[in-house]
Amino acid sequence: MSWCKVRKMVAALAAIMTAGLIWGCGAFQDIRPEAEEEADGRIYAQDNGELIIVGFSQIGSESIWRTANTNSIQRALTKERGYFLITDNARQKQENQIKAIRRYISQRVDYIVLSPITESGWDTVLEEAREAGIPVILADRSVDSDESLYTTWVGTNSLQEGERAARWLEGNLKEKNRLYEDINIVILQGTPGSSAEAGRTAGFDSIASRYGNWHILDRQNGEFTTAKGKEVMAQYLSCYPDIDVVVSQNDDMTFGAMEAIAEAGLTTGIGGDITIISFDAVKEALELVRQGKINVDIECNPEQGEYIHDVIQKLEQGSPVEKAYEVEEMVFTHRNVAQYLAGRTY
Repeated sequence: MSWCKVRKMVAALAAIMTAGLIWGCGAFQDIRPEAEEEADGRIYAQDNGELIIVGFSQIGSESIWRTANTNSIQRALTKERGYFLITDNARQKQENQIKAIRRYISQRVDYIVLSPITESGWDTVLEEAREAGIPVILADRSVDSDESLYTTWVGTNSLQEGERAARWLEGNLKEKNRLYEDINIVILQGTPGSSAEAGRTAGFDSIASRYGNWHILDRQNGEFTTAKGKEVMAQYLSCYPDIDVVVSQNDDMTFGAMEAIAEAGLTTGIGGDITIISFDAVKEALELVRQGKINVDIECNPEQGEYIHDVIQKLEQGSPVEKAYEVEEMVFTHRNVAQYLAGRTY
């Protein structure tokens, strides 16, 4: 038996023994090698030496989008396609992700897929992975480490998403002959230091800064969650009596913000008191776009699993890969959303 096959069998057994320790929450399902129970009651892994072992560190399950992203990777990296996938839910803590990566290194997995909670703080552990000869594929979010420390990145262009949001607002105000009127804006930001928050903020600001009449009254961390989004929006409404536009950096915060707005006796969307600009474009939010309650939703596509599968297959064949792969995204408004709702998978 080859050393490569022995190494994979050892890693698979180690993963089974640690699965109970690393498991996160109900958004994930346990994917492990088939096992047989012997007469002595012990569980033995079947021969999985031909499977490609992938350790995946996910940020958490804080949003509908995040769950859809996890599901996409799980659907792509199945046993039927030649993979043994170990998934760790970091519960929004970088230290949990670093521990998971080191665990994967000790298990000598073939590949590590990392969706980093923040951009900084990864140099040491990524260097450890490189020294172990394990390719690291970044998913969804990026890091500010030296590019030599990871193999490639698969994800969305958050800077472009922010720009698209501002350009939509620019066009919408122009249609209403309000482009040069005073416009009061509040922003619900995501996790500080995450590439999604940084990119969407910078992209929106790059356009907004051209208009002295666009007044950004406040911007606070809504943690990418519905509860925090509602809390921050309620604060905004108590502090600022004349809000024209809410920019919410993900749909979950938008849902919370809309609850707070409704409780304050105000309306949102087309013809409403407050214009809503949201990000992610999950199906529940797109239904609100169809109803005219959310004005625009900038897509952040979670379907990244097939891209990761393609990258791994290229690496397995010894073929070169690009340093970055951007998934396709759209902008959804009341005018175009209906044709996409039926086939939406998340």
